[in-house]
Amino acid sequence: MSAASILVVDDEADIRSLVKEILSEEGYEVEVASNGAEARSLRQRQQPDLILLDIWMPDVDGITLLREWSTTTDDVCPVVMMSGHGTVETAVEATRLGAVDFVEKPLSIAKLLRTVERGLGDARSRRAAGRLLASGTAVPVGKSQSMQQLRSELTRIAAGNSAVLLQGEHGSGREAFARFLHDHSARAAKPFVVMVASALRESDAEAMLFGRAGDDAAAGLLEQAGDGTLFINELGDLPAGAQRCLQGVLESDSFMRLGETKARPLRARLVSSAQPDIELGTGNGVRRDLLAHLNVVVVRVPPLREYAEDVPDLLRHYVDRLVDAEGLKFRRFGVAAQNRLRNYPWPGNVQELRSMVRRLLTQAGSEEITLEEIERELAQAAPLGETLVKQDLLALGLREAREHFERAYLQQQLLLCHGKVGQLAKRVGMERTHLYRKLRALGVDFRSGTDDGDA
Repeated sequence: MSAASILVVDDEADIRSLVKEILSEEGYEVEVASNGAEARSLRQRQQPDLILLDIWMPDVDGITLLREWSTTTDDVCPVVMMSGHGTVETAVEATRLGAVDFVEKPLSIAKLLRTVERGLGDARSRRAAGRLLASGTAVPVGKSQSMQQLRSELTRIAAGNSAVLLQGEHGSGREAFARFLHDHSARAAKPFVVMVASALRESDAEAMLFGRAGDDAAAGLLEQAGDGTLFINELGDLPAGAQRCLQGVLESDSFMRLGETKARPLRARLVSSAQPDIELGTGNGVRRDLLAHLNVVVVRVPPLREYAEDVPDLLRHYVDRLVDAEGLKFRRFGVAAQNRLRNYPWPGNVQELRSMVRRLLTQAGSEEITLEEIERELAQAAPLGETLVKQDLLALGLREAREHFERAYLQQQLLLCHGKVGQLAKRVGMERTHLYRKLRALGVDFRSGTDDGDA
């Protein structure tokens, strides 16, 4: 059995050296990173069994890095936070984001080894949990027409080899659907390699994509994918240099490791995820010629609010998965709680739902999850700053909810009328004098536009 691999992330060279020496003597394979950028790159390439992560670093703090990993990756690599001057608040936040433990500096060797052993002991079950969750998540759950159509569409597309672009909001499960596509294709037994676009930097994009030859030879992502699937997570985050490299590969259907002169054929199928507005213009920073190669087939992944009837099924699905995979206490959602969540707009989509289920199963409480618990959870959600369809108006009183709706509605309609109140009155079916009073009462600025009546 191969030794467990550990990634140590700390900006202090003495700490990195000491921890690497101690853990190496214990038989572990240890990699070190001095900052967040190195940590992202190593984590992407090495897929460690455990990460020791410092909180305070010069380029990005550990909490931010942990939050990034918890929202952009689906693996379950345990993370232990390290800090010389941590606070209760940072420890609580780290735990909320998924850290399995917290050790203080100066490090106690005995405590460090115990923590590592405990984290790695938990890693096997967590990775098994990840595989279980992935296998369940990769099948779009639900009986709604949206999910039935999506299952049918993905199964049909899986039979081909064209590049696929999955368009949808953050948290909508685009990677899970990419895995579903891969698992239902002739490539199912081949690798499924994930490239997190934001993890690539201009300085190392070529090496990560193509690999290196020579003394430090290593396969790049294109080579690792082989005859399988390369999934580009969030195409809009791909740096310009990486876009240029990828465009060259797709034009020639081949690539070369750095330091080589012989081209290797591109055999992998490319599947990408992107935001819904990726094709609306150049503001997203994606090259049009690259996009033309990657959006041969476009699949829309709907936000959860569009198939809210599946929320009860999703709740039960994640309860069962998390209980079986992570040994969490079984709890069930009461009818009132389910109804409330069916009417919640889920701005974070399925990812938000899964995180909420995990938090509720972790908390102490009776077997039934009540409406009161749900309201407390929702009260801690992001403030009302989302578009109207994502706002949780049910959390407000009737008068406040009506005002929020009317304000957002009239602001958007005013934009469509180019600020002309005369056109707005016709559009919304209101008498102009009454409309003026309504706009003033709601604090909607209509004076910046030119009101030329019926023009």
